[in-house]
Amino acid sequence: MPLVSVIVPCYNQASFLSDALDSVLAQTYTDWECIIVNDGSTDNTEEVAKTYIDKDSRFAYVHKNNGGLPSARNFGISKSSGDFILPLDADDLIGSSYLEKAISRFKSFPETKLVYCKAAKFGHVSGAWSLGEYSYDAFIWKNMIFCSCIFRRADYDKTTGYNENMRFGYEDWDFLLSLLKPDDNVYCIEDTLFFYRIRKGTMTKSMTPHMEFTLKKIVSNHPDIYENYLTDIIWLKRLVEYYRDGLPYRIGAKILRPYRFIKSFFTGRKYIDK
Repeated sequence: MPLVSVIVPCYNQASFLSDALDSVLAQTYTDWECIIVNDGSTDNTEEVAKTYIDKDSRFAYVHKNNGGLPSARNFGISKSSGDFILPLDADDLIGSSYLEKAISRFKSFPETKLVYCKAAKFGHVSGAWSLGEYSYDAFIWKNMIFCSCIFRRADYDKTTGYNENMRFGYEDWDFLLSLLKPDDNVYCIEDTLFFYRIRKGTMTKSMTPHMEFTLKKIVSNHPDIYENYLTDIIWLKRLVEYYRDGLPYRIGAKILRPYRFIKSFFTGRKYIDK
């Protein structure tokens, strides 16, 4: 059976770490290793991690100076030996059959590039996490794949890894834009096997003030993808100008927003969201 490397970065999340590691330990697919990356934590992350190392030899622990989530993921992957990679944040969970069903898909359909699943939220907010159906054309504008997807190590090695300039979030989307091509086979398991913890002060909320900066970073990191959409930007601008007054204009302006920062990147003009 192919080895799956589960990469668990942890920065001051010791209070949640046991839940994440228990969900790895409960996997019905047994050929895995779990690399716990202590990203310079000041809490008892090391103590918690070592209890799992003592419990099961498939767990490994590494420590590094704090460098942010992309850096921690890259470091953990560099220490791994698996044929497949599954990133798992220290406060999230995976269902017990996730690895088994993902590897089954890769075996049955070798052309598969990436596997993910249905997801749910828990904690401060709970319920199904509706991310939308994957298509590459939609994906380049909005990410519908969470960080805990499964992909081949060989495909990761063809990229430059998680971009460490993505310090304010969306590092998983940015990486997947490097990993995936328009015709790649991406498969979503219909079962809910990923559980995303919602807590006050999560990274998604804290990145809100940096949203425009982060989106511009994505565009600047992938000019080969977004430069092809300049003609669409011009067309949409004309559409909005045509419906200048009333509700149609307001709808058109909202549609145009994602394209404005892209145009500003290529033209050098400052993007102003009105």
